[in-house]
Amino acid sequence: MVVKVLPFLAWFKNYDKASLQLDALSGLTVALVLIPQSMAYAQLAGLPAYYGLYASFLPPMIAALFGSSRQLATGPVAVVSLMTAASLAPLATAGSPGYIAYAILLALMIGLFQLSLGILRLGLVVNFLSHPVVNGFTNAAAIIIASSQLSKMFGVYVDTAPHHYETIIHVVEAATHYTHWPTLLMGASAFGVMYGLKWLSPRIPNVLVAVVITTIISWATGFEHDRFVDIDAIESASVRQLIESFNNATAALPPLSEGRTHFGEALENARKSHDEIGVLDAAHNVDVVNLNISHLQEDVHRYREQIRSILLAGVAQVDGSFIFYPKDKVPAGLESDGLTWRIKVGNEALDTGRLKMMGGGAVVGTIPRGLPTLSVPPINFGVMLHLLPFAAIISLLGFMEAISIAKAMAGKTGQRLDPNQELIGQGLGNIFGAIGKSYPTSGSFSRSAVNLQARAVSGLSSVFTSLAVVIVLLFFTPLLYHLPQAVLAAVIMIAVIGLLNVSGFIHAWKAKWYDGAISIISFVSTLVFAPHLDKGIMIGVALSLMVFLYKSMRPRVAFLSRSEDEALRCVTTHALEECPYVTLVRFDGPLFFANASYLEDTITEMIRSKEGLNHILLVSNGINDIDSSGEETLSLLVDRVRSNGIDISMSGVNETVMEVFSRTHFLAKIGEDHLFPTMEKGIVAIHGSAHEHDPEANCPLLNACRLVEA
Repeated sequence: MVVKVLPFLAWFKNYDKASLQLDALSGLTVALVLIPQSMAYAQLAGLPAYYGLYASFLPPMIAALFGSSRQLATGPVAVVSLMTAASLAPLATAGSPGYIAYAILLALMIGLFQLSLGILRLGLVVNFLSHPVVNGFTNAAAIIIASSQLSKMFGVYVDTAPHHYETIIHVVEAATHYTHWPTLLMGASAFGVMYGLKWLSPRIPNVLVAVVITTIISWATGFEHDRFVDIDAIESASVRQLIESFNNATAALPPLSEGRTHFGEALENARKSHDEIGVLDAAHNVDVVNLNISHLQEDVHRYREQIRSILLAGVAQVDGSFIFYPKDKVPAGLESDGLTWRIKVGNEALDTGRLKMMGGGAVVGTIPRGLPTLSVPPINFGVMLHLLPFAAIISLLGFMEAISIAKAMAGKTGQRLDPNQELIGQGLGNIFGAIGKSYPTSGSFSRSAVNLQARAVSGLSSVFTSLAVVIVLLFFTPLLYHLPQAVLAAVIMIAVIGLLNVSGFIHAWKAKWYDGAISIISFVSTLVFAPHLDKGIMIGVALSLMVFLYKSMRPRVAFLSRSEDEALRCVTTHALEECPYVTLVRFDGPLFFANASYLEDTITEMIRSKEGLNHILLVSNGINDIDSSGEETLSLLVDRVRSNGIDISMSGVNETVMEVFSRTHFLAKIGEDHLFPTMEKGIVAIHGSAHEHDPEANCPLLNACRLVEA
């Protein structure tokens, strides 16, 4: 009982010093991969890079302690990070304090959802996400994730469009206008180093090597090149006017938002008091304010894009300060510093006394030293209600990824897995992670593979991984300041290459064409509706359920006859000759209210089309269950068939169905002498009476009789 509550106690059975050394080495090896990866994935989720380190602090350790897999490495992963960004985008601006608070709250919700499923032993609910749907979604997510990093690779900045493909078009347009070549070179070099080392020697921590090399180069060459200047340092009246217009438009938004809130409250109060005039007035005011906000947001977007497109040249002054001119308007006789400068602009109004000028590439910057404060995230039921469907989808996707990885490793180690215990471990990992300022996490395929290759013996390796992250947070965060953002983009890109699986579409299509179609539709839907990734999954799940319901309502009904190899096979599939007096009907599936009429209609149509029929043998081996509607249909079918002068029997009835027959007196109706244990015995018993008017008829089933008699 104690081991069930604290499963990690089972690790220490036959545990020795050698096992401890292997776990320590494995944990440190995983940490070398996890630290740079987690920072990259945090930015993919729309969070500051150091929140990836927070997500690597408690979740790996807690998930390992209370999970069932001893090698599964938990932490930030690409798909869950992308889903986090997609679910939070409508609520707040990426990276803002509100956005961060919602991400932590989402982790708590996911943890509670997974923990509840595990405690209630409902791990099978993950089966609602069929393999074709997950394959289509994962391939689309890999493309979305990789393409979302292009702006960082080119060193450009664009606003997020309503659709992901529109954002990528804007990135390409911005890169065509201007590409920061040192940034592109830095990202491409990191990608090349990681890919080359992965090909040459998988044991080398390629991500760490690339990060160390590029960070040193960034520090040594002064890759960042940022300056803060007064607006008067920009020698262009049009640029200064553009900045002023942007600030005015940005400053006008908060009062309008407050007005919308006020009119919204008035509308709600009018509805409660049934004041129809008040409702109309308030609704009109809300519509007007929304329209004004929409126009103002378009203005802000237009000004921001214009400011981002401005390329400036810096001219050093005697006192060391800089004056900035438009790139093509530097006065004759003045020499620029050779750099292309741009104005850093975000969602907030620009500080005209301290404009940030970017003459180099983007780096991670300052990372707070020390561990995050432990506290329960603030509960906001309105936000939680909005995030609930996303939390459910991310919970199932994350768990499906984690349990798939764990099963693959268990096949190699021979370890026994408990999916419900793994749900508990993942749930507690996200709950405690939220307390430690983490965003949603899951099991990682790449880091779990590293853990397995390093010969980790138990989940204690994940404890060592968490300790390594703690040491980095306490002592080594200044070393990460100069890490280029383009390198983190390259880390994400090379990580998601493994998510692409084109053969999955082919395999699904070969198995069943509709599975392949569902996989392709899920893939296309996810791409089209991105960043609203939940729509792609919902479409795939809906299609899977529709196919399941259709197959359940119209299961296969096969008419059997004897083939050349003496086996009884489908007449249509194998083009076999049927007996004119005896028909064998096989029903493949449970007989219940949704499909009972289908069996009745099929047999009725067969009777109409087949003259001279004397006996029907219903082969029931495929009927593994039956409900009251199915039994009632069979009872009526027996009456209808016999009223037409045709007899009916059944063969291969299993115990479950036979119990229903016994309780409902169906046995008395059909007659126990009309129930046969096998098809062959049924054919032998009914063949003579069915052919008494034409004993010399050429019956393809006759071989069965001779075979059984022999």
